[in-house]
Amino acid sequence: MPKHSHSPTLTKHHKIALAGVATLGAAALAFSAVPSSAGTVATGSPEAVAKVSYDTQVKDVKGAVTDRLAVRNVKVEAIAAKKAPSAHARHVAHVKKVHAAHVAHVKKVHAAKAKAAHAAHVQHVRAAAKKAAHAAHVNHVAKQAADRSAQRPQLQQAGYGNNLDGWIRQSLDIMKSKGIPGSYNGLHRNIMRESSGNPNAINNWDINAINGIPSKGLLQVIPPTFATYHVNGTSWNIYDPVANITAAANYASHRYGSIDNVNSAY
Repeated sequence: MPKHSHSPTLTKHHKIALAGVATLGAAALAFSAVPSSAGTVATGSPEAVAKVSYDTQVKDVKGAVTDRLAVRNVKVEAIAAKKAPSAHARHVAHVKKVHAAHVAHVKKVHAAKAKAAHAAHVQHVRAAAKKAAHAAHVNHVAKQAADRSAQRPQLQQAGYGNNLDGWIRQSLDIMKSKGIPGSYNGLHRNIMRESSGNPNAINNWDINAINGIPSKGLLQVIPPTFATYHVNGTSWNIYDPVANITAAANYASHRYGSIDNVNSAY
């Protein structure tokens, strides 16, 4: 297999140095060619003149080589000086980039922690609200039961039965005194459709429930409607059968002319 010789590439600085060395070497060889045993050379002789000329040439060569090397060194130093700031600038840019990445990472970590803390807070608030709502509901149911228990003797004393028939008849008497239209059949038909006769019925799935105002009672009245069309002299408890019926009938008379004209959800 052929052999390949590898020689390093010479820079301009190396080439100048080698040229100077070669020149000095040539001068040295020329000097050594002058006979050293010739004795004293007379002033003005051709040998003396040649020696003086040779010494001058050697000095000139040394000076030229030294000057060229000095100039080369100055250029190299100038190039190095130019490169130094750019290297520093690259270093500064790298440091800034690393710092920016660190800051972004810290912000990301903080944002994740804040998000997790917010989610935990929201969950805690919802749990507390749910617990409070449940407690309020329990208290409300207990209060309603107490109110109904207190009303039963009054209904019986007035001659109304504590049942759907009695509630409808008492409501009709109140409606008649207030000028609210409606019949036994119209009330009974709508009550059976809306609640099947359950005074504690509540709708927890329709749009009203989603909006936080579920329909309640025998005729499934929402709280705002009950408050607006409540009939004086009846209970303010929306689950009270007579209060619920009379308020619903009052609303229907304003909206449809009479509860008898209502044949579907209203």
